Amino acid sequence: MNATDIHPQLLNDCHYLGSLPAARLLLHRNASLPWFILVPETQMQDFLDLPSEHADAVRADCAAVSGFIKNVLGFDKVNFAGLGNLVPQMHLHVIGRSPLDPCWPQPVWGNLEGAEAYTQEQLREWQALLERMLKLIPAELDT
Repeated sequence: MNATDIHPQLLNDCHYLGSLPAARLLLHRNASLPWFILVPETQMQDFLDLPSEHADAVRADCAAVSGFIKNVLGFDKVNFAGLGNLVPQMHLHVIGRSPLDPCWPQPVWGNLEGAEAYTQEQLREWQALLERMLKLIPAELDT
């Protein structure tokens, strides 16, 4: 799976960072908080329908991203969700949360206002860290 296999709405909302062992890794464009989206390699729409071995691999990718959020970015709380009411392609949200974030304690959906942007330098830095720590196969970053 490459970027062309990812739903256009996800690509519009996110930076495509690259590939983990079981999923493609995206980063939501709003830099108000670290909001990663993983797109597993499957045609299935619901995580709970995955065969257990595949689900375990996807869950391991999500746990690794959660560890990055906690251990590198310094967040104590990570929200994890598999929604997909607007975008039918399976995608999983892994989001660093803090009492200092702009929509705390509310969910990010519908409550995250503003549009802070990541700099190319910050995107490259995070991509390099994820490459070293999570074995991310980096993608060419969009501008």
